[in-house]
Amino acid sequence: MTQTAPDLASHYIARGMRNPQLIEAALAINEDRLADAEPLLRAHLRQDPLDVAAIRLMAQLAARLGRFKDSEALLRRAIELAPDFTAARSNLAGILYRQNRFEETVEMLGTVLEVDADDASGQSLMAAALGRIGEYDEALALYSALTDRFPTHAKLWMSFGHVLKTVGKQDEGIAAYRRALEVEPTLGEVWWSLANLKTVRFDEADIAAMEAALDTAALSDDDRLHLHFALGKAFDDRREAETSFGHYDRANAIRHGQLDYDPDIVTRHVDKIIATLTPEFLASRAGQGDATPDPIFILGMPRAGSTLLEQILASHSQIEGTMELPDMPAIALREGKTVPSGWVDAVKEMPGERLAELGSEFLRRTAVQRKTDKPFYIDKLPNNWIYTGLIHLILPNAKIIDARRHPLDCCFSNFRQHFAKGQAFSYSLSDMGRYYSDYVRLMAHFDVVLPGRVHRVIHEAVIEEPEAQVRAMLDYLGVPFEEACLNFHQNKRAVRTASSEQVRRPINRDGVEQWKPYEQWLDPLKDALGGLWQAYPAVPATGK
Repeated sequence: MTQTAPDLASHYIARGMRNPQLIEAALAINEDRLADAEPLLRAHLRQDPLDVAAIRLMAQLAARLGRFKDSEALLRRAIELAPDFTAARSNLAGILYRQNRFEETVEMLGTVLEVDADDASGQSLMAAALGRIGEYDEALALYSALTDRFPTHAKLWMSFGHVLKTVGKQDEGIAAYRRALEVEPTLGEVWWSLANLKTVRFDEADIAAMEAALDTAALSDDDRLHLHFALGKAFDDRREAETSFGHYDRANAIRHGQLDYDPDIVTRHVDKIIATLTPEFLASRAGQGDATPDPIFILGMPRAGSTLLEQILASHSQIEGTMELPDMPAIALREGKTVPSGWVDAVKEMPGERLAELGSEFLRRTAVQRKTDKPFYIDKLPNNWIYTGLIHLILPNAKIIDARRHPLDCCFSNFRQHFAKGQAFSYSLSDMGRYYSDYVRLMAHFDVVLPGRVHRVIHEAVIEEPEAQVRAMLDYLGVPFEEACLNFHQNKRAVRTASSEQVRRPINRDGVEQWKPYEQWLDPLKDALGGLWQAYPAVPATGK
């Protein structure tokens, strides 16, 4: 009997539950035996290419292997064959989210929740996606309802706490984190989330609870590293530098062992940019990108004061703060796939029309983050420093601010910080010194080949003379001075980064010379930095 589209999914799902080959493939995926699952699924799909249940399994396998584009294509094929295949739509929403396509995620989940409004996993992903596009009120409402339905779900309470923190409801956020710990006291990410507020001081009972959690049998590496980071903060607050550093060192060692980071890759990439983006090359492409002046990029090292600069500028009547946007790296990485050697060589071959198209694409992609009619908006993704040349080429009238902090303070602050994702360089003192050196070297190159294009802001100067530094920034941006920029801590806007609570206080010296009590353990960092830490804020002629 021929199956119509609406019942095709249920037909194949029911049949698959009786198929030993598909049962074994599903079991292999569940047990992480991915190499066993793939040939089983391929063999089955050669015999029955319309089996949407098997296509969905293959998509799940692709996702587990990190092949998100393949997973997306497979899920779209399953939906094309069976438009009412809600499970495939739900999976597709998850794949879109993992590719940072949050607006599309929300749209896809809308169709899922139309079919089943009580789908808790769909609601949870919807809340997360809404938070990523700045729709915080809707996200909070969903999390509130979900925690009412599932009061013993620790990770829901944790996610609720994240959004509450972001919108400035710190006390409620702390209460949500504490509720999560009542349910699951070994959940290391919650302890770290409390520490990461930078305002919570752990008491003796908290420290004892974390130390007890570390002694728990079969504790996961992720829980363990989060607990070590949180205990590092706890003992740092108590001025017990040796114990604190020991916890930070163990936390970083665990995370470093999970990653495959090679500092030489960044060094070679910077070498290629410097060799390619010469004055002659840049002059030959001057003004060929999209001329729209709206974006303001604040870039540099993480933990260098970029959130403070964003909060200052977002307090101006003409400038909107958004978040750390993933779009410039996404564009660069996609374009880089067109040639074996990456985006730098791809740009070499681009006609002016393509540069303009990429600039326009960035503006379209980021439009969802703009919630006001202010003429300018900020992208404060620090790691955009590696794309400074690309930004200049595709958005020649965008403004670029380089946020810079003392190398030892900045790098040690990164060593004490666990990032939700990315920043693989930050889990080794020597890797971090290399990364900082490459960053300074590249920005020094642009100082030479594009003089005045990038406005540098020294973090310590902002602390010592805030009004002069704010006026200089606003002059560079071409907007008038406003007193509100000096009263940035009164701004109630949402802030997603680790500095969210720090920028809700007036400027202070809390972050200055934090490395000094730990200096005896920082030789690997000093060696990797070379003369940079002693010359700061000047840059040695070699950039090292």
